[in-house]
Amino acid sequence: MPREFPIGLTPPDWLVRNLRAQPAPVNRPAVVRAGIAMALPLAIGLAVGRPDYGALASMGALNGVLSDTAAAYRVRIPTIAIPQLFGAVGITLGTLVYGHGWVAVAAVTGVALVSGMISTIGAVASVSGLVLLLTCVVGAGLPMPGEWWLAPLLMSGGGLLVLVLALLAWPLRSGVPERTAVADTYRAVAELLAAVGGGTLAYDDARHAVTQSLNQSYDTVLAHRARHHGRSPELARLLAQLNAITPVVEAAPAAHLSGTPLPPELPEAVRHLASAVETGHPGPTVLTLPDPTTETTRALDHALRHAAEVVAAPDVDPRGIDDRLGRPAALGIRAARAARNVALSAASWRYGLRLALCIGLAQALVSLIPVPRSYWVALTITFVLKPDFGSVFSRALLRALGTVAGLVIAAAVLSQVPRGWADVPALLLLAPLIPALTPRGYGYQTAAITPVILLLSDVLNREGTALLLPRLVDSLLGCAIALVAGYLLWPESWHTRVGDRLADAVEDTARYLEAAFGPASVDPPARARMRRRLYRNLSTIRTEFQRALTEPPPTGRRAAAWWPLVVAVERIVDATTAARVQVKYGAARPSAAEVTQVARQLRELATGVREAETLYAVRTDLTGPADSVLEPLRQEVAAARAIASPH
Repeated sequence: MPREFPIGLTPPDWLVRNLRAQPAPVNRPAVVRAGIAMALPLAIGLAVGRPDYGALASMGALNGVLSDTAAAYRVRIPTIAIPQLFGAVGITLGTLVYGHGWVAVAAVTGVALVSGMISTIGAVASVSGLVLLLTCVVGAGLPMPGEWWLAPLLMSGGGLLVLVLALLAWPLRSGVPERTAVADTYRAVAELLAAVGGGTLAYDDARHAVTQSLNQSYDTVLAHRARHHGRSPELARLLAQLNAITPVVEAAPAAHLSGTPLPPELPEAVRHLASAVETGHPGPTVLTLPDPTTETTRALDHALRHAAEVVAAPDVDPRGIDDRLGRPAALGIRAARAARNVALSAASWRYGLRLALCIGLAQALVSLIPVPRSYWVALTITFVLKPDFGSVFSRALLRALGTVAGLVIAAAVLSQVPRGWADVPALLLLAPLIPALTPRGYGYQTAAITPVILLLSDVLNREGTALLLPRLVDSLLGCAIALVAGYLLWPESWHTRVGDRLADAVEDTARYLEAAFGPASVDPPARARMRRRLYRNLSTIRTEFQRALTEPPPTGRRAAAWWPLVVAVERIVDATTAARVQVKYGAARPSAAEVTQVARQLRELATGVREAETLYAVRTDLTGPADSVLEPLRQEVAAARAIASPH
């Protein structure tokens, strides 16, 4: 019989959450691309007698591999190409200030400020800011071969090689990733319907999975929508199919509130539609559905039959499709809007200044104290302190552990693989580990990247195993600076990170309630956009809470105390959606007084969340007709306001 840990040796929950590998499928095409894109430049460099040039191009390919995260082909172009442009700027700036002492310190610190600020724009901007700072640090800390323009050319060429490899199958598989994303959303909805009437936890998990899938599908289909709008029947069809499944998602909360499981024919019908979406061949779709008996089953029946009609439609007019999340503006308008938001955002300045402070301290420290391979200190801080990549504490911990694991692999490679052509097959085997292990967690990614970086550094510096100890010392020093100057000295307000966002979501719910039942008329597309944005914001809040749970006390303990309120707010939104569906299909409309009362209670809840350091019970006086469609919503609001936090 296995022995249990003594109480004192039981690892804390936050540590277990940090070390647990995330389940994720292996992206086999990305694995193959990583091996080819990183080994081929080195092989070419060896063939022409300039292995240092090949190593630089392989480092650029590493940036491309880290950026190679998009599924849709049209999205891969900006996702990979834009960071390479920023990388070229970064390596150029770094090369120009190399060896200039405090000028280099000031330049890299300024780049860190810009990098941190633009990271708040979005996913592509975040990776671009990361690559900008990484390449600038490398250029400022490592002498580059050849003229000043050669290093950016080689590194950009390596990154663009990843893009070329990623686009090779586009003519043969055009539209497949988009169809797969939409089909996966349909399958997620099928699982949601299967969870209706069952356990609350299973239903909540299924609903969260649907929200994530809808977010991903809309992002994939709407990518470059502004350019293709009105000209791409395929994108219009997929967007229409996403819009068509939304009423099914809206009807699910109403069905779940009834407490009765749905007939298995309903989720099976959605799976059948998912298969039709994935094939991309429209045609008659026959659904075998039971006769509806209640308002909610009538809503589901109507929504499923409408979805089947849309999936089977051979032609869709792109001009008649509502984007639900809003049609994206032109690229120039979006860029100007993003620049304005970054310049005026307190959050972007806070993140940028924090990153700049840590990088400046690191650069100043290594300028005053001789540290071998000193640029690794700043590189470590760059990876650890990315504000949108998760908890700084967790990333510092996982960075240290991942570096140690990676150094074990690197020691074997550097000691056993002879320098020269043998490096090519070694890189061909090591590089695919990066995309294979990255989805598992940051520690796994670090363990995969470390031997690759050291192998390429050995090609440039020819120091062999002498690189191991400096890498360990520099990484630990970088983690320490990030923890002290970027974490402990910057205890971000809990209100800013979570409380304010959650309060905004509650206020948005009040507005959504008034839009659904209030006297002001709101057209269905606008209401649908409100609901989609609300669920998207709640998904972001849930992710932020899950990150906070990986931090040690008091942050992790506070997140655990607030977590029930996050779930309660999600259920409030579900109850509001369910009430709207019931009214649409025959239930009595709630009175204006009921709507006003619940909306006022929601706004009071939002104020309390925004102002409270810890949660506390609030007496709720919500009364109304017991048979009203808002009765479940009143119960959820009362439950949310009754949540108390341990002191």
